[in-house]
Parts: sequence; structure tokens; C-alpha cells
Amino acid sequence: MTEDQLEVLDTVSGHFQAEIIRGMLEAQDIRVALSQEGAGSVIAVNVGPLGEVQILVQSSQLERAKKVLDDYYSGAAENQASSGE
Repeated sequence: MTEDQLEVLDTVSGHFQAEIIRGMLEAQDIRVALSQEGAGSVIAVNVGPLGEVQILVQSSQLERAKKVLDDYYSGAAENQASSGE
């Protein structure tokens, strides 16, 4: 496995949610690519299989990205932001 290989970090429902996560990861200097099924991206479907968006990161950044995402889903990232950490 090469360092530049993209791996799926998560799959979310809808492009809006994917963009939020992309912004959060990129703020941590983690490069992100989004992948959505062809028809779903053309007609802006946000539900069902066509609404799913894969969040991809480089394999070298996968573990760090998982930690950031886990903190986001658990609410820990919000708690850090509100406490000024």
C-alpha cells in the first residue's frame, strides 16, 4: 500500500454533511476527496444510496482523520472549542 493511496474514512448521507466533515478535516491539514455516485451528484440526491458520499483521505493520514472524526461524532470537538482548548 502506497502512502498516496486514498482510503474511505466514512460514508455519509448527503453532500452537505460531507462538506462539513471535509472542512473540519482540512482545518486539521488533512487532505480530503469526496466521491458520490454519478446520478446522485448530478441531480443533487441527498437520500438513499444515490445520496451517499464517501469521504476519502490518504492512507498516511487515515488514523489521524479517524481520531478527528471520532471526536466530531462524540461531541468532544465541540466541547474543546467551547472551552477554548
